[in-house]
Amino acid sequence: MKAAAVLVPAWQVAVVSAVILWLLFTRSVLLATNLRTSLRPFIAHHVHSGVSFILRLQKMQRRSLDALFGLLAVLVSKEFYTFFLPLLFWSGHCALARQMTLLMAFSIYVGNCMKDTFSAPRPPSPPVRRFTATESEKDFALEYGLPSSHTINTICLSGYLLLYLINNLDTTEFYIALLVFLFATVTALTILGRLYLGMHSPIDVTAGVAIGVVLLIFWLCIDESLDAFIVGGSNVESFWTSISFLLLFAYPTPELPTPSFEFHTAFTGVALGVVLGVHRTYSLFHHENVAKLFALRSSQKLLKRLVIGFPLVLAAKVTSKELAKLMLPIFCSLLSIPEGVFGSKRLPLFAVATSYDIDTGIRLCQYAGLGWSVVELVPYLFDYLGL
Repeated sequence: MKAAAVLVPAWQVAVVSAVILWLLFTRSVLLATNLRTSLRPFIAHHVHSGVSFILRLQKMQRRSLDALFGLLAVLVSKEFYTFFLPLLFWSGHCALARQMTLLMAFSIYVGNCMKDTFSAPRPPSPPVRRFTATESEKDFALEYGLPSSHTINTICLSGYLLLYLINNLDTTEFYIALLVFLFATVTALTILGRLYLGMHSPIDVTAGVAIGVVLLIFWLCIDESLDAFIVGGSNVESFWTSISFLLLFAYPTPELPTPSFEFHTAFTGVALGVVLGVHRTYSLFHHENVAKLFALRSSQKLLKRLVIGFPLVLAAKVTSKELAKLMLPIFCSLLSIPEGVFGSKRLPLFAVATSYDIDTGIRLCQYAGLGWSVVELVPYLFDYLGL
């Protein structure tokens, strides 16, 4: 008996083909370069004209405001979501966790693509005082300015979380209004903080708000269909892996190297690992009947999960990196890809941004391993331990 042929859905072929055609088109017409040449003078003019507003805002400087706005900046940093997203998965809020993971990867990709396309400056410092108390903020300061990725991420993620709570909590109109007020306040203060800390100009955060709203509306239109595909669709693994690698090629080359490409690669890798793991183990660990552990009586169980899970995730991240460093050169050798591809400075294969720490392929595999461990490896251990 002949083996049944694996049929690839027509829409998947159309999506992959569209990404490839877009990639070829943008490279052939030098789209990023032409957009940069046309729009950057306009953006730079508004960046400099916004300096006076930032300086007036910074005259209000207080240690308490430094601490407040610095804390709010951390709430949309990669360190915060490295803790928050596994917390959602391991506490049983699986649908929300996977949507937040994918939405963050999506918003970071779009925002960073636009940053490196325009290659627009941040507010000049001096005269603007730039407050970079954490390592993350120092890394963000190396990126270009417009649009503000903190603003985009805040609009997208806080907005999605707010709507999720409103739709899933059985509560009164008063508490819904209170939730809206709290989320609006945190969002507004986070955006204001980008100006106060000297990280962005008014035009950067204005663009960030507009882009964030558009991305959130778009995501709300596709989230249910996307989730249904991830948990029960066909050809999920090969399709998502193909898209993840194509996005590396499609990323625009900035005028000068920045960490933006590395950030996108990391979150794209996490999203890839999460999708692969959830698709494989949905019926075991991620279905809608999984017990929720945020109640007080289950807090001890959740704490045990966190204490056991995070060290294992970090070990999986390190292991994935070492395996990628070992296997990817062999893979390239088999495909006759030049040896220079896996150097520490540049990736001729991808022809995109410079990588400072590790090669792009290794970074993608490393963070894919991290994402996979959160949704598959660690839950298997929890199941074995009775947690």
